[in-house]
Amino acid sequence: MTSSKNKQITSPATTNSDPRLALLVDWIATLSEFPLLTTTMRPASTDASFRRYFRINDALGKSYILMDAPPPQEDVRPFIHIAQLFGDTGVTVPHILASHPEHGFLLLSDLGTVMYSHLLNQDTAQKLYMDAIDSLVQIQLHSQPEVLPEYDRAMQLKELMLFPEWYIGKHLGATLTPTQQASLDKVFEQILANTMAQPQVYVHRDYHSRNLMVMKEGNPGVLDFQGALYGPITYDIVSLLRDAYIEWDEEQVLDWAIRYWERARHAGLPISTDIDSFYRDFEFMGLQRHLKILGIFSRLAYRDGKDNYLADLPLVLSYVRKTAQRYNTLIPLLRILDELADTAPQVGYTF
Repeated sequence: MTSSKNKQITSPATTNSDPRLALLVDWIATLSEFPLLTTTMRPASTDASFRRYFRINDALGKSYILMDAPPPQEDVRPFIHIAQLFGDTGVTVPHILASHPEHGFLLLSDLGTVMYSHLLNQDTAQKLYMDAIDSLVQIQLHSQPEVLPEYDRAMQLKELMLFPEWYIGKHLGATLTPTQQASLDKVFEQILANTMAQPQVYVHRDYHSRNLMVMKEGNPGVLDFQGALYGPITYDIVSLLRDAYIEWDEEQVLDWAIRYWERARHAGLPISTDIDSFYRDFEFMGLQRHLKILGIFSRLAYRDGKDNYLADLPLVLSYVRKTAQRYNTLIPLLRILDELADTAPQVGYTF
């Protein structure tokens, strides 16, 4: 979810050309408990999915968020369930004030306009990331099996397969040789052997700078959690620290990762008691995520026409290359990338 300009959108011409917007305006009129002014309605953000968000005010000037999640592409029921689940842990999430699941409409409390990505710099990062780590640990502490769907091997493999299909096939316009395909399959097996052996907790799956809001109290506000699952414990911390949109020095990432590990152990989470094992898990989970993201960003560009995501590919690819070169079992992935891009290997360390 990314911010958008505050342009009012509720003129008759606009609603006539947008049937869902007209339906949303009609629904707002039924919410007698919330006397919302449709004349104040304006885009609040855009999204990589079919969802869209609007900001709207009541007669006293209080701001709210409207979610439009069109069926059958979207389903607001997981959002409703996980908002309750995460809210019960004590972290800050939007309150659901009204809902119409059949139409895909929600009225939410407004967590403001300041994302982590807007404020993160060398001066603010330590406090913001420590707050985010504390909230993450809080969510994980409340994890229970069979509450959320499992982030299982089949789903993780399906995500990995986006990389050869969309990044290699569509973005690079290349076809893997049988030898390259066999090597990539072995790398995928190495990744999945690690991630599937990790302890399981609630996983937000997009816990990063564009889904965390800066709050005066209860920082951070957590958004975009409707895809949450029960899966590997390192997924969200690597999503936070190896953000697809913001890069930090590796020494800084290691420091924050260790701080998370210390807090997780102190809280009693089922995390590895050995820091080297934890960091290996962190890296392999990050590799799964970043290979997936290379595929997703390419798909967004070439299937959905959202070319802006192509600008984020180099950073994500850099994460992949740096991780692959540090582990002997992942070197075949580096070779494939070199063969496809005709680039020389980068200098790195092997553990």
